[in-house]
Amino acid sequence: MTITGEIKSQVDSVWNDFWSGGISNPLEVIEQLTYLLFIKGLDETQTREERQANRTSNPLPDNVPFPEASFVPEGTDRSLDYGELRWSKLTQLGSAKELFDRFNDFVFPYLREHSQDPAHRKRMEGARLTIPTPALLQKAVDGIDAIPMQDRDTKGDVYEYMLGKIASAGQNGQFRTPRHIIEFMVELMKPTATDTICDPASGTCGFLVAASEYVREHHPQSLTDAASLAHFNSAMFNGFDFDNTMLRIGSMNMQLHGVSAARIDYRDSLSENAPKDEQAYSLILANPPFAGSLDYEGTAKDLLAVAKTKKTELLFLSLFLRLLKPGGRAAVIVPDGVLFGSTKAHKELRRIVVEDHKLDGIVSLPSGVFKPYAGVSTAILLFTKTDSGGTDDVWFYDLQADGLSLDDKRTPLLDDDKLGPAAELADDEHDKNNLPDALARWNTLGDDPDAERKRARTEQSFCVPMAEIADNDYDLSINRYKEIVYERIDYPAPSEIIAELEEIEGEISKGLADLKAMLR
Repeated sequence: MTITGEIKSQVDSVWNDFWSGGISNPLEVIEQLTYLLFIKGLDETQTREERQANRTSNPLPDNVPFPEASFVPEGTDRSLDYGELRWSKLTQLGSAKELFDRFNDFVFPYLREHSQDPAHRKRMEGARLTIPTPALLQKAVDGIDAIPMQDRDTKGDVYEYMLGKIASAGQNGQFRTPRHIIEFMVELMKPTATDTICDPASGTCGFLVAASEYVREHHPQSLTDAASLAHFNSAMFNGFDFDNTMLRIGSMNMQLHGVSAARIDYRDSLSENAPKDEQAYSLILANPPFAGSLDYEGTAKDLLAVAKTKKTELLFLSLFLRLLKPGGRAAVIVPDGVLFGSTKAHKELRRIVVEDHKLDGIVSLPSGVFKPYAGVSTAILLFTKTDSGGTDDVWFYDLQADGLSLDDKRTPLLDDDKLGPAAELADDEHDKNNLPDALARWNTLGDDPDAERKRARTEQSFCVPMAEIADNDYDLSINRYKEIVYERIDYPAPSEIIAELEEIEGEISKGLADLKAMLR
């Protein structure tokens, strides 16, 4: 994270203003801040367009956010020049009351109505100003305006810092995946400039953001070639959710991280009415809801044909297989029950992944990783869609520490530069953060698979032959195969312990007798 302590303090101050002003729901706070950032971003976009037009002596494009015309909100006969809705104009208004009225009467109707993009209009159709007082809105606008967010890295990190303040689980099993776990999964998958990436339960778009940052860092050439840049901005990143608040937040997250037109759409991915998108994606990164509500009658019939179940985690696994192209890869989080559940649907889905495709590996996560949101035990499932089998040995890694305490406080156990999968650790720091070691061993599996295959099952990682997994009803829980070495401790014989106690008793009795003699 590139933001300084000073910027964090400024964000904290804005956040605290909301709480003291009566808005205590973290999702509502971030949603209202998202609207403010969106208006600010539209003004910045137009400013760039104007500078470009001045340099080239060309006219402004027709689709600029604030054309030279009047805006008349639907259902009213009042009008205001679009230019008066620009952030730079709003910050210059004379009073908090004038600012509040401008936002309520024109800015929010503009957000709901201005876009020619149907998907964007769908995301913004419920946009409402819920900041209750002019004074609080003025504080929020002044606070946002004071935070320096000129460059993409800082904008993205500021927003990620804001998202980190969402400290309660949402509905339908939603909760925010820790950023270092997301980065670990992206590092495992190594996205390329030609990938088409999907998260069918995208939420705040954390996986898509991390994948975009990875591509920027490792494939910078993809941002210089016109065709590659177009793919990066509009086709590479695809996220779906059926919560409009999440869609707005996720879409803003992508924009602030420099992806201008990611496909972030409203969709119940498990629904019969959802677009099938069969074999449309080369990479899936996801942490789907584990215990969400499900309209069983409205669930896609082709998913139920694979696994007749009401468990969303199984249906999402079936969905991933449908969405992936042959050769496509996936890194997805599943609850441990997926790995060892005994129902027919559990066993059949595991059989399909192991026998019909290629199960590459399983990373068992410690149960505190998602605290304080949830305490469920989970694992990362790593597989490749082949439609022709290919599983040979399955790699297991027993991740026991992720750099933070595993209680509700989730306190960092190491300095910031020692956290995450890319950290360089001393030998005595491994026990506090296993992510770099897990990533290194995964990379070794690709470069020298025999090195991992030769590991004993008492080690933190090891491989298990596919035939053995099949013999165990396709049980994929690490404890089924991990061997534990018990240390032998030789205790004294009972007679020796009794003799030692009698000797101690004698010494105590003698001491008491000596003490009584001294007191006489």
